[in-house]
Amino acid sequence: MTPKAIVIGGGLAGCEAAWQIATRGVPVELYEMRPAKQTPAHKTGDLAELVCSNSLKSNDVSTSHGLLKAELRRLGSLLIEAADATRVPAGQALAVDRAQFSAYIAEKLEHHPNVTIIRKEVTHIPVDVPVLIATGPLTSDALFADISATLGEQDLFFYDAISPIVATESINFDKVFSQNRYDKGGDEAYLNCPMTEAEYNRFYEELIAGEPHLPADFERGHYFEGCMPIEEMARRGRETLTFGPMKPVGLTDPTTGDKPFAVVQLRAENTAKTSYNLVGFQTQLKIGEQKRIFRLIPGLENAEFYRYGSIHRNSYLNSPRTLRPTLQTQRRDDLFVGGQLTGVEGYVEDIATGLIAGINLARLVHQQPPIYPPPETATGALLHYITTADPDHFQPMNINFGLFPPITPKPKGGRQARRQKMVERALTTLEAWLQTGIMDENQRV
Repeated sequence: MTPKAIVIGGGLAGCEAAWQIATRGVPVELYEMRPAKQTPAHKTGDLAELVCSNSLKSNDVSTSHGLLKAELRRLGSLLIEAADATRVPAGQALAVDRAQFSAYIAEKLEHHPNVTIIRKEVTHIPVDVPVLIATGPLTSDALFADISATLGEQDLFFYDAISPIVATESINFDKVFSQNRYDKGGDEAYLNCPMTEAEYNRFYEELIAGEPHLPADFERGHYFEGCMPIEEMARRGRETLTFGPMKPVGLTDPTTGDKPFAVVQLRAENTAKTSYNLVGFQTQLKIGEQKRIFRLIPGLENAEFYRYGSIHRNSYLNSPRTLRPTLQTQRRDDLFVGGQLTGVEGYVEDIATGLIAGINLARLVHQQPPIYPPPETATGALLHYITTADPDHFQPMNINFGLFPPITPKPKGGRQARRQKMVERALTTLEAWLQTGIMDENQRV
């Protein structure tokens, strides 16, 4: 078979991409370096190995993760098909038998006439053939060096230093105020959660006593100096945070007319301001501890977390600068990226990017224009975020309702009613998009 496309990486995104390319009549070589060369996280040489949990999160279509799965079923995802076929009991979650899940996918790919699986490390990006890179957060050093040379080293990251993100509608606006330090920065003001000395002392004691998530051996290293966990910073002294991310200088609490003892600043995550980032709150605390301790912050007593903080090794691109919504690179039309390298988090998010990148590579070979779903859909909202977020503050993200365009006019009935409207809009929009004939009929379910 003469290859017309190459996919590098046999994980979730790479396998999904190879399938989408092959079923569109394009011969594809799928390269996977395991088991000859392992990563520090993988345990087997299986295709589409689930490295962490065996759960693909909620299957309930009223949730953002369930909605994304529903869309991927409609778009003909092999890996969601495999998950449905190898499901194990897990309540409303879609959890799978790991071995059966990988075996199902391997059998499909190995028996497709357009797929050739090659167990070999790729150290340089091939030229003169369309390529899709889906090598994940533990991309080999040699290949990552070539990616750096191709896309620009300044737009690559090696470690996450992620702060939590909360839903705007869960913030108590009676306790926060909008202001930039010294009123600088124009209209795009931060939200400020002011603390009295007593409130700060309680928060401080709970923070330094919080139970941490211990990183794997391969994740330990120098990166802590560049992205210090807030709890580690606090252990340097009780007032350290008040001279760092919680400094109150240049801010006046309009309720008291005074400078607060400490302030937690919240920065809008998107232009619609549907979610806010806790500035400087990267952390190694366990999820339950983050929820408990960060809800001690005035205004966040009932905070709903779209994303929890973390610090871990994770190679990824600054996608707002390097990728288009079609998942083509800005510098090379026939070079695509899928999976965690794009800046998405989560199994199903990896699958979604692999699917769209694979479809578009095949369309490129067939001289068809690239496509991507509208931002009102879960798939489109995810692509919109990773390619249009502020590149100076870009961090990996999983699917959540904060990425969707807001519903206008705002429906009555509270948060659940608004989200149900988002789900209905997403499914209706996806169906209308498909009915335009944007995808071949035989590629749809």
